Amino acid sequence: MSAAELRSIGLRQGERVRFRRPNRSRWTLGRIASVGADGSILVHDADGAARSLRPEALEVERPNRRGRLTWRAVDEVATTWEQLDLFGSDTK
Repeated sequence: MSAAELRSIGLRQGERVRFRRPNRSRWTLGRIASVGADGSILVHDADGAARSLRPEALEVERPNRRGRLTWRAVDEVATTWEQLDLFGSDTK
């Protein structure tokens, strides 16, 4: 998926995310690389390792009502193609 397609769903290539690895309690930081055809998000961690993760497993920094950056689940902030179509002005 290109950078323009990532922007259309509310994400940016290279954006910082965090995730938890299986059997670990600490968060691991990474950066968004792309979105796969199945909806998984390709993330590179600080060591350069690539992981394809479900959106529910990732959190991204977004400003809250007061403007402070907080971590929010990617599946809450990313918009889907269906949502975009619902609010389009498709009058016939």
